[in-house]
Amino acid sequence: MATKLWASRAASYLRVSTFHRAFATVVKDLKYADSHEWVKVDGSSATIGITDHAQDHLGDVVYVELPEVGASVTQSGSFGAVESVKATSDINSPVSGKVVEVNEKLNDTPGLVNESPYQDGWIIKVEMNNNDELKSLMDHDQYSKFCEEEDAKH
Repeated sequence: MATKLWASRAASYLRVSTFHRAFATVVKDLKYADSHEWVKVDGSSATIGITDHAQDHLGDVVYVELPEVGASVTQSGSFGAVESVKATSDINSPVSGKVVEVNEKLNDTPGLVNESPYQDGWIIKVEMNNNDELKSLMDHDQYSKFCEEEDAKH
């Protein structure tokens, strides 16, 4: 702790900026929305969750509001929320379709969103209406650059 404080003061004295956290993980085979949700596509089926970048900024997730199976979601439309110790944030769908499954494990263990955002912490599965919507989403390189630019503004 004293070393971190000393380094921060030294950087401040030298007018050097410090970056306290490592950059979040971005997975190659996914598509990303600018609202920090990811989608993994298998045919017309899409698994959706929030990105590592998003969960890192939110902090410890304490509650996930899930939609009902059978509900319709629209691209960029909110379908639920994530509540953390820091804030509550809407979850937007990167694609349009019908919810065919929700991750019930999040009811008892919402922290899976923090621990494993791309695997155990997925939020919903959707039967997509329109695969062309994927064209408006970012690939891993575009999303990494987007996050770097966004973080540089703060």
